[in-house]
Amino acid sequence: MAKFRKKPIIIDATQWLKNGDHPLDKSKWIYPDEVTTEVKPDKPFLSEGVIVRYYRTPKQDGNEPCKHCGVQMGQHGWIDTLEGGHIVCPKDWIITGVNGEHYPCKPDIFEKTYELVTD
Repeated sequence: MAKFRKKPIIIDATQWLKNGDHPLDKSKWIYPDEVTTEVKPDKPFLSEGVIVRYYRTPKQDGNEPCKHCGVQMGQHGWIDTLEGGHIVCPKDWIITGVNGEHYPCKPDIFEKTYELVTD
């Protein structure tokens, strides 16, 4: 077995805390009078992000705790990666890869793998 070292590359990353906080998400507030569907919301809501979308599944109601972080699943996001979709927990880092792709990284792994570039 051979040993390898990760090439030193600079990446862009944003820590995700909630829907709409990724700088490329383009989320905006939607107001009830702007909705054209039959089902009207009773209060304004933030639109789904472009990079991190809402997490949703017919198998869960959103109140169940996450097996990774313990936060209710309704507070999570979903991101499409080159390998398929992944759940995004609050505090996960969203990394922009070398080909412009996006993927989540758990905070503990991020801390062990990356350091802040200050120059």
